[in-house]
Amino acid sequence: MFVDECEITIFSGRGGDGSISFRREKFVPRGGPDGGDGGRGGDVRLRVNPHLRTLSHLRHTPTFRAESGGPGRGKKMSGADGADVVVDVPPGTVVCDALTGELIADAVEIGAETLLARGGRGGRGNWHFATPVRRTPRIAEKGTPEIERHLRLTLKLLADVGLVGLPNAGKSTFLARVSHARPKVAGYPFTTLHPVLGIVAVGEAAHLVLADLPGLIEGAHEGKGLGTRFLRHIERTRLLLIMIEVTDPAPEQTLAILRRELALWSTGLGSRESLVCLTKADLLPIAERSETHRVQGEPVHCISAVTGEGIDELLHDLNRRVSRIAQTEEQERPDSGLEVRPRPAFGPRPWPTRWVVPKRAGVCLPESLRGEEHRERTG
Repeated sequence: MFVDECEITIFSGRGGDGSISFRREKFVPRGGPDGGDGGRGGDVRLRVNPHLRTLSHLRHTPTFRAESGGPGRGKKMSGADGADVVVDVPPGTVVCDALTGELIADAVEIGAETLLARGGRGGRGNWHFATPVRRTPRIAEKGTPEIERHLRLTLKLLADVGLVGLPNAGKSTFLARVSHARPKVAGYPFTTLHPVLGIVAVGEAAHLVLADLPGLIEGAHEGKGLGTRFLRHIERTRLLLIMIEVTDPAPEQTLAILRRELALWSTGLGSRESLVCLTKADLLPIAERSETHRVQGEPVHCISAVTGEGIDELLHDLNRRVSRIAQTEEQERPDSGLEVRPRPAFGPRPWPTRWVVPKRAGVCLPESLRGEEHRERTG
């Protein structure tokens, strides 16, 4: 099943509590505090997996919970760190906060990882709070709590060329002809209910990724047909291949409708580079097949997915245009992709630099412990 939208809930691991312990060994009187620190909670990270194509694997596992850190123990032994959890998504996934709509990650680069929720920090054991005056501290920190986030994942397919056209324009037949993809082909409108990707070999070394999208009709940007659900998949394509039937009585009007729907959905799609081709050339009389066909005064490709006529010329033209666009994108955005944020190591906190002398206490303590110490001595 093709799933391009889902919501998940993630929980990072809770930090382990610090330990209150004292050294007790034979012939070692007054061994002092030796409570260890709590372990660090596990993180929840996002990873781009090139082997995934949809979000269907997340449909039945909407909750991800990292492991909590272990509590500290005696002899200054720290608790075990919690295991991380990795959420795999296909390339082109957009992650937003489900409550606020804030953009968290745009997963494009294959193998890149980003942090979704950081695990809690473990609490310090009581040996950190020992001073020359306070030699037997019975104080330990609790680990910081976990982080809960509700996320909305939206998939926008990554492809070199997006096939755009009215229903039954021959898009699925063309994709099945040039690739090993097997989209549904039938003689009625809206046979394609979800996008289909196909890899096309052009020559010996070049390859193109084509995306067969459901047919667009007038008013698709307002919700008519299947437009609002699948128009976003066109946003990731580098080039648009607009396909019109060669028997269409008004191809100029059809081309204007398609381009208007793209522009109304997104300003970037209205200015996206496109190529026009006429399909089903085998329906023309033999005498008219060799003629140069024009739409809006410009020559266009005329192909037949049944006989293979004009397909090689069209693929080489697509490859030239996509290569040029890719070079331009590389020059303009050399460092595109997800930013990998390193996970810092959590060690013992440094001693506070500010000290206060509580009233009635008679000792110097960190400001963070002033209230607790005051209550202990006055209680």
